[in-house]
Amino acid sequence: MTTTDGAPVTTTQTGAGQYARADQYGYADLLTDDERAVLARLRTFLETQAAPLVADHWERGEFPTELLAPLAGLDLMAPPALTAGGARPRQLFEGFRAFELARTDASLATYFNGQASLFRSNVLLGGSAEQVARWDPLITRFEMTGVFALTEPGHGSDIAGGLATTARRDGDTWIIDGAKRWIGSAAYSDYLTVVARDAADGKAKAFLVRTDAPGVQLRKIGGKVALRMVNNADITLTGVRVSEEHRLQRVDSFADIAAMLRAMRAGVAWIATGVQAGAYEAALRYVLERHQFGRPVGGFQLVQDKLVRMLGNLTASLGMVVRLAQQQDAGIFRDEDSALAKAWVSARMRETVALAREVAGGDGITLATDVARFFADAEAVYTYEGTNEINTLVVGRAITGLSAFTR
Repeated sequence: MTTTDGAPVTTTQTGAGQYARADQYGYADLLTDDERAVLARLRTFLETQAAPLVADHWERGEFPTELLAPLAGLDLMAPPALTAGGARPRQLFEGFRAFELARTDASLATYFNGQASLFRSNVLLGGSAEQVARWDPLITRFEMTGVFALTEPGHGSDIAGGLATTARRDGDTWIIDGAKRWIGSAAYSDYLTVVARDAADGKAKAFLVRTDAPGVQLRKIGGKVALRMVNNADITLTGVRVSEEHRLQRVDSFADIAAMLRAMRAGVAWIATGVQAGAYEAALRYVLERHQFGRPVGGFQLVQDKLVRMLGNLTASLGMVVRLAQQQDAGIFRDEDSALAKAWVSARMRETVALAREVAGGDGITLATDVARFFADAEAVYTYEGTNEINTLVVGRAITGLSAFTR
């Protein structure tokens, strides 16, 4: 295969071109050819291998574990073309990676984000140089898998002041007691990053705890109406022993945990944007195929009004998360920026999926159209990594210089 001037076309160029041609929203030109090629490979996997499985697994409330190995094999965390010479992939690329996953299914995006953003950030931001050097290559290849275990049964938004899980030093080991809740994908992971309060100084510490360690018990949370494919767990830790070498050495207070959350929250804003794309595209397919009164329902004025509102929400959300990624690529990481993106984009997502459900009518509550899945999953995305209220207060504090948090 050659270009019009006779030069050979590489696989990278072909994939990049395919991704650019499929761009419906006008943002592909912000990515490099190598980034577009990786994303094209991801999209092909999602469309051919993942999409056919998700509706059935969503209804059964089970994760399609057969996708774990091929997803890891895509080498999306450290693609060779994007990491030559020790470089890190751009935040912009990582954002579109989350967007593509969520555009197919929010649970898939949540699983991958748990490894690539949450667990990896735990080590990169909390680990010593030696720990990062030892563990990060394993994490990027999915040879060492993990999840972030912060939230507790009685503490969500107030976890900074209410952290009840404790860690007690005993020579070269620590003994951890407590409980964690809503920990997604723990059942498929090797490690939990457990945040616990040091019994000696009262400060937060973080530990990599094996999921199969004595004293660790995981119980699947059932009865969910959103992110049904995600295996969320209630976890109890009873006298769990962890070596000092598995304590993240640069976590000495909750401020260090907050730095991790700052990096993670941006990824959820991208997921909320991808959910909008999935819902919008599913709704558009439906209204072009569905006929009423002798014509496609997409030809009716009120349906088109809803489509335009959905596309407006999605386009604006993309603009916000793209700008956030550009700032982060420039080294600007601020709580208020990621909190604003998470709060605002998640609210737009809620409206977009509701409009998608409306235009699909009764079929919008069935899994056959895909709309119902995005509609339900949006509720979980709206809440996790900071509720709307908490993120709003973070931004409000930055605007005014006055904290409205209760104490």
